[in-house]
Amino acid sequence: MSLFSEFKEFAARGNVVDLAVGVIIGAAFGKIVTSLVEQVVMPPIGLVLGRVDFSNLRWVLAPEDPATDAVEEVAIQYGAFINTVIQFLIVAFVVFLMVKAINNLRRTEAAKPDPAPAIPTPSEALLAEIRDELKARPKV
Repeated sequence: MSLFSEFKEFAARGNVVDLAVGVIIGAAFGKIVTSLVEQVVMPPIGLVLGRVDFSNLRWVLAPEDPATDAVEEVAIQYGAFINTVIQFLIVAFVVFLMVKAINNLRRTEAAKPDPAPAIPTPSEALLAEIRDELKARPKV
């Protein structure tokens, strides 16, 4: 089997396509959450805390030297980290809600009673009768 045909077989599997769709939707969802946190959630929090812009909060280790271009500011940007943690918590909560909904759906499906057994076809009924007759015969 050639390399191309093996790859084609691998890529054609349903779970690979499902994974690709999940990654694409996850990336788009990540952008939505980033926008939600940076543009909707954090501005009111910053306003309540005294007009603080969390994305600009940082601890400067070495300030920038305006006299030379060689020395750039070195800082720990903990405000961006706080934004990222909030984004993670939102994504984790949404994923939790999705998993919870799927589990509830599975429980509902499992709780449904089994449908009535199918009526055997005439040939299946005849075969069952033959089987029962053979079982009823005395063994020799």
